[in-house]
Formats: sequence, structure tokens, C-alpha cells
Amino acid sequence: MFGLETDIFLLLAFSILAACAFEFVNGFHDTANAVATVIYTNSLKPNIAVIWSGFMNFLGVFFGGIAVAMGIVNLLPVELLIDQNVYHSAAMVFALLLSAIIWNLGTWYFGLPSSSSHTLIGSILGVGLAFTFMPENSYGAGVNWSKAKELFMSLLTSPIFGFALAIIIMFIIRRTLSKPLREIVFSEPKKNQPPPIWIRAILITTCTLVSFFHGSNDGQKGVGLVMLILISIVPAHFAMDSSKNPVEMKSELIQIGQIVNRIDPSRLSITDRGHLQTIKDEIAGLTAQISKPLVNNQFPLEQRMNARRSLLLISRNMKTILDNGHANLGASDEAFLKNQSAGESGIRRYTDYAPDWVILMISLSLGLGTMVGWKRIVVTIGEKIGKQHLTYAQGASAELVAASTIGVSSYMGLPVSTTHVLSSGIAGSMVASKGVKNLQGGTIRNIVIAWILTLPVTMVLSGTLYVFFRWIL
Repeated sequence: MFGLETDIFLLLAFSILAACAFEFVNGFHDTANAVATVIYTNSLKPNIAVIWSGFMNFLGVFFGGIAVAMGIVNLLPVELLIDQNVYHSAAMVFALLLSAIIWNLGTWYFGLPSSSSHTLIGSILGVGLAFTFMPENSYGAGVNWSKAKELFMSLLTSPIFGFALAIIIMFIIRRTLSKPLREIVFSEPKKNQPPPIWIRAILITTCTLVSFFHGSNDGQKGVGLVMLILISIVPAHFAMDSSKNPVEMKSELIQIGQIVNRIDPSRLSITDRGHLQTIKDEIAGLTAQISKPLVNNQFPLEQRMNARRSLLLISRNMKTILDNGHANLGASDEAFLKNQSAGESGIRRYTDYAPDWVILMISLSLGLGTMVGWKRIVVTIGEKIGKQHLTYAQGASAELVAASTIGVSSYMGLPVSTTHVLSSGIAGSMVASKGVKNLQGGTIRNIVIAWILTLPVTMVLSGTLYVFFRWIL
């Protein structure tokens, strides 16, 4: 493969296999989020529900885009990814994968709806922080903190939003339905007896939506993880999208250069002046690189990682200057620079990509994982969050909240925890029925503890493993 040495090929193969294992574990760890209500309400048989959910997860990954995936890739700064020692890259990959899998399996074993999103992000942050203290790190921060802040806000606000939205939906249902219908939808499922056909249709629809959007969000994290592996271990082949001709970016770089030259440095802070100079230097270097004869309209293998680095630095520094609000540019110039920082249409389209085979591989891993291991967490979601058993209205409300929240987050390119959103939605529906006293304190406490511990535990675990693997590799 790509003419790699045997040891590097084995490292790459093992890393990709481990990433597929993480996504497989993610599938059966998070399956209950989608199938809990349809199984618990007898709307679908368990085997049919998990197969259908697995299929929709597969489609969600395949058609969900890569915006969330690139958020995961860009959480580690480019300086960490250009370490040319492949064994250091392998140490990073093994550390974050192993810590994520250990925590996911542990929380699944104890039936706790823990977040795979928090787990993966915590593992990546742990590696980045550990790298900060490595002797070869001359850049300072090992984490892209602006991206980390963006992800933190998404993960923090989504459960709060889910909790509140579930209460609102329950209120609307109570106000709009007639008394006979309310008695039906607010009744508890009868053992081994399916609900009325129209309720089944609603619950199956919400299950389908949660499954699809779970794939489009959580599956993208797996895609981002594989791209981290490929860029780190074989950067010459995956640092840039080889399907695009780099010569085509020359005119865009020239226009970016013309616009940034119109920025008055005296109006900028000292830090932003440094960002502005970095943009100019990287544009000059990259333009010179493109101007040289290119074989098959591609950068030489040994230059692709540096080209990626330049594009990311240009994009990141442009965004920083614009966000700080002192560029003093016209509306059209600002719009152009912001567009150039976007992954789909600007210069980032050369770096923010994922091959079809990666998306297909993660789709299969998540879909297959979805088909096993669902029972432990279904019981927690159906019976142990509230003191009453889950009613039809509560199940449908919670899943509608989860589907809409995850769908919007995926569209915005933000990772969100399916587990957190659905669990908080169910908690909100329980509170809407009989108040806070309707929640089971023990279960809520255990879930909150798992939520709180996930980031620090995975950060410490992955950072420690990274140092260990760096020592032995």
C-alpha cells in the first residue's frame, strides 16, 4: 500500500482497525439512544429495531457530510500533525484510540449513558496537552483552543437545550390533544402489547430520524479519527486532497493577498500583526510552490504536508483577525475571506476532505456496532431516569428533541452528544409530567458523574498512554 515499509504499513493497518473498533463500540454503546423508545413501547421487535437503526446509522454517515469530521481533525493544531517521526504519530493515534475504547466499554458495561463524543474529544485533548510538554514542541499550545472552545460550547449547551425543549413539547401535547388522546399517549406501555398504529408510526419515525442523525454526527467523528490517522502516519498521501488541482488555488491566494494587504497593521493588536505577517509569509511561500512545474498537477509527495500546513495557517489566522473585529475591511472583502476559510468552497477544500472508502468503512463499522449490545442502556433510559415508566408521549418527545438537536448540530458542523441530548430530553419529559420529584436521583447522579468524569479521565488516560507509547516506540 503506497509503497510503505512493512512496519509503517502494520502501524497504519492496526490504527485503522482500532478506529473501526472505536466506531463499532460507539455503535452498540449509543444504539439505545435511537431504539430505546421503540423497543420499550413494543413498537418494534428488538431485532428489527436494531437492524433498522443500524441501517439508518449507515446512511447517516454516508450522506452526512464531513463538517463534524473536520472539527475533530482541526482540534489538534497543525504543528502537532507535521511531526515527521511516524512513530510519534503512531503513539498519538494509539493513545487516543485506546483511552476512548476503554472508557466507552467501561461505561457501557455499567449501563451508563456516557458520551462517545466527550470520550473522543477528551482523548484528543489529552494527547494535545501531553504534546505541549514534549521537548520537540517549539510552538507552545498542543491544542487548538479556539476550536476546543467551540466544541465545548456545543457539548455543554445541547443537553440544556434538550431538557428545556422536551418540557415545551410535552406542554404543547397536553394543550393541543383532546382528553381521550391524552389518556392514550400519556399511558405507560403494556407488556408485550404494541401501541395503536398511529403511535407506532410516530415512534418509528422518531427512531429513524435519531438513527440517521446519530450517524451523520457521531459517524463523522469516526471519519475524522481515520483522517487524523492517515494524515499523521502517511501525510504524503493524505495531507491534501489529490483529486483537486492545486494550481487552481493560485488566483484565490493572490486575491487573499491583495485583501490582507489592505488591512492597516496600526489598527491591529500586536498579536494580530503577527497573524497578519504569518498570512503574508505563507501566501508567498505557497504561491512560489505552486508556480513551479508540478507533475500530474500535484505537489511532490514530500511537499504536501507543508502545503497543508500553509493553507491551515492562512485560514486560521484570517479567521482570528476577522473575529477580533479590527481588520477594517469592506463587507465584500470580509465575506470573501470568511468564505475562503470554509471547508467546502474556499482554500480549505484542499485540506478538509475524506475519501469515499473512509466514509464507507466507518458507515459499516457504526452500522454493525449498532446491531449489538443495546439491552443494558435501554433499561436505564426506559425505566431508571424517571420514577414512572416511559410513556408514549415522553418517548416521542425525547426522540424528537434528540433528532432535531443532532440534525441542526450536524448542519452547523458541531459535534453533539446523542446520549446527553436524549437522556436530558427524557429527564425533561419526566419533569414536565410530575415535576423534579419524578426523577430518580440515584440514576441521574450516576449519569451526571459519568458526564463530569468523561473529559478529565480520558484526558489523563490518553495523555499518560501517549507518553508511554512515545517511550516504547
